[in-house]
Amino acid sequence: MSDRIEKGDIVLINKTGIYHREMGEVSEIDYNIFFVKIVIVMLGNQEVNFEEKDLQLQTKKPNLQEVIASIDKIIEQVEQIHHLPTTEKVELPNRLKYLKLDIPKLDKQLIQKNFDSIEKILAATREADSSASFWQEIVPNLEKISWWIRTSL
Repeated sequence: MSDRIEKGDIVLINKTGIYHREMGEVSEIDYNIFFVKIVIVMLGNQEVNFEEKDLQLQTKKPNLQEVIASIDKIIEQVEQIHHLPTTEKVELPNRLKYLKLDIPKLDKQLIQKNFDSIEKILAATREADSSASFWQEIVPNLEKISWWIRTSL
């Protein structure tokens, strides 16, 4: 794991003060007039600026390979959902495969449209049966994909 802090990473604030030991997501990277790296961290609903030395990297945002692997894992799990209506049984795997093909192209609109449709189908399906074991695999992978989309495009 690279120790370089980048947009989308989760960091822990080491600087003593009001935000000490809080965790947040990096929303932007900037530099001050002395070329010191300034990391803008989202804490709750506010953005706070820190120098990189005041932060400790907790979790790297997912990379392209991890996102594609997450899509593959969801495709595998979708095959176990037996109560999907016929149209969704065809549409969901197709949309996941299209998402997998679209992600390397970094076409934000196309990726977001496909992901929103996938989320909508899965949310409706989960409402019908949230106790099935395959959700333990689908939900974290869906969150990983969402995190990558939010921070990479």
